[in-house]
Amino acid sequence: MATTGLNTIDLNSDVGESYGRWSLGDDAAMFRSVSSANVACGFHAGDPSVIRQTCRDAVAAGVTIGAHVGYRDLAGFGRRFVDIDPGELADDVVYQIGALQALAAAEGGRVTYVKPHGGLYNAIVSHTAQAKAVVDAVKSVDPGLPILGLPGSEVLRLAEAAGLRAVTEAFADRAYNPDGTLVSRTRRDAVLHDPAEVTEHVLRMATDSAVRAIDGSILKIRAESICVHGDSPGAVAMSAAVRAALNDAGIGTAPFV
Repeated sequence: MATTGLNTIDLNSDVGESYGRWSLGDDAAMFRSVSSANVACGFHAGDPSVIRQTCRDAVAAGVTIGAHVGYRDLAGFGRRFVDIDPGELADDVVYQIGALQALAAAEGGRVTYVKPHGGLYNAIVSHTAQAKAVVDAVKSVDPGLPILGLPGSEVLRLAEAAGLRAVTEAFADRAYNPDGTLVSRTRRDAVLHDPAEVTEHVLRMATDSAVRAIDGSILKIRAESICVHGDSPGAVAMSAAVRAALNDAGIGTAPFV
């Protein structure tokens, strides 16, 4: 089992988000830089063939597979909040994990963690009922599956209380509010596009356990994994730059599980 220490950190990316004839990102290229793959499970993106191919590529590249579960919202790419009954949400999460487990197994891989996506990820920072639904779902499938989430979030608090491993995450290409939450994607400055800014962001996270918020303040943030989004423009080059900057700083990349 690889562990994150002073000299290593996990790099993860959201992948498998194409659907039918609609293509998004270059997952195989991203796998040259990241150590963990958050594979869409069909509810916000991804169809069975896309998911299976993504798992095949991840296995070939030696990249760890995680379930990127989300709201049942293909039209909104899972980025909108859905006021769903917690019991129904738990069932949806179980369903998505199970689907990915089967497709990963068909390619010789296995699901080793869970990371909620988009609107669900942001909601369960503070939405206790939905956070509990996600935790209950993961625990019912496999209590050995860690949950990846934002530091200080309800979902990680409840995961720890339920005996699950809670893994903290930071974002290479997202701007932060002073309270440690992510800047809403409705704002133009929510996503960072400058490779130099992104690498500075990541190095501060990895070496100082800190991040600069949009108001200029410095927040302490301990992250076991750093996300580089695969659907951002120039994502492949950016992820390669991030990995190179970490390597230059003497920090290797390795899965957190």
